[in-house]
Amino acid sequence: MMTTEIMASSRIDVVCSGRHRDMGLAQGDVQRPKILAARGALEELEIFRLEQPWWLPFRAFRRVAEWKAERILASPLARHYPHSSSRLLAIAEGAGVQPGTIYLLNAIEALLSAVRGHVIVPPPGACSAVAVRGSRSPTGEPIIAKNFDYLPLVQPFYMLRQSRPDTGFGSIEFTVAPLAGTIDGINEKGLCICNNYAFTVDTAAPTATISMVIAEALERCGTVTEAADWIAGQPRWGAGLLMLADAAGDIASLEISSTRCQVRRPAHGEDILFHTNAFSCPETREVQVPWEAVFTAHAPASLRGTRLHESAEVRDCRLAELLRHSEPLGPDELATVMADHGPDGVPGDNTLCVHSDYWNTTASMQFFPRRRSMRVDFTSACQARFHELEL
Repeated sequence: MMTTEIMASSRIDVVCSGRHRDMGLAQGDVQRPKILAARGALEELEIFRLEQPWWLPFRAFRRVAEWKAERILASPLARHYPHSSSRLLAIAEGAGVQPGTIYLLNAIEALLSAVRGHVIVPPPGACSAVAVRGSRSPTGEPIIAKNFDYLPLVQPFYMLRQSRPDTGFGSIEFTVAPLAGTIDGINEKGLCICNNYAFTVDTAAPTATISMVIAEALERCGTVTEAADWIAGQPRWGAGLLMLADAAGDIASLEISSTRCQVRRPAHGEDILFHTNAFSCPETREVQVPWEAVFTAHAPASLRGTRLHESAEVRDCRLAELLRHSEPLGPDELATVMADHGPDGVPGDNTLCVHSDYWNTTASMQFFPRRRSMRVDFTSACQARFHELEL
């Protein structure tokens, strides 16, 4: 069993309070160096450069991409999600950049997760998540463990944000400096939402990204049921598998795309759920990229020729093996599971703690809804020394 070291440090990067415009201004101002660096890093992002016409200089290509992102996202975001729209525009103002820069940096994952014909361009991330409660938790409390598998290039732009809106619930959130939305977070009511990326073929008109939907759900909802119902009723752009837990002990896996939404809860008599990046519900599997699909020449070089779902499939099987027994899993036991390097102990593309030529486990997290707290370290699960934060 791996023992997790807990560091006594707040590590909150920015506190955003008041109206959504005020919150965005604070984030943009404090995170300006990271936001400017993130824009510059697009030149090194292979998945973005693959979209660049050979004849167009990069800076011109980036300006065109920013213009397109603003053109397709500004109106629907203002119409459907005015809070996220206000926050996004204020981030740009606070950072001293054009709105198009922030629109692009917020929209890039949804833009790049499209499927054009048989050419697959993946979002730059994977992820694994486990939720326990009741008999599978030593104290009975719900716990979520999450590995965020992403490009090391983006790791310097990670941040922990405390949101204190003048209306709605406050929260602690893991996100990236330019984002108005939330990747993973927990609010003052104890609702926790964690996002894993998914691959789908259905489309809808651009609107709020999944991370923006999560941020608004944390502000509005206090329970798993409230959040699942609210998210299902909202327009959204993108796909994901959301692991949800609340202070009352409810846990659920919410499988969402631009057009589908299905809730999966533990089987009768069980107190555990897990998922990686592949859907389990029949309705959402109908819009998932086919199991046999492979990365083509339009994907990053290190992925070409490999099967899109291979990593998710292997990691799902490994989780099923590691979690098949009925013993309780506390923070240390869950940390050991998430740090797993496979049956042979060799880390790689398909291990739970990912070490590959493309994405890696770049952040490790645990959430405790009853305590309204989280533990986090921006490193691989096998090296994590968690910092604990409380609302």
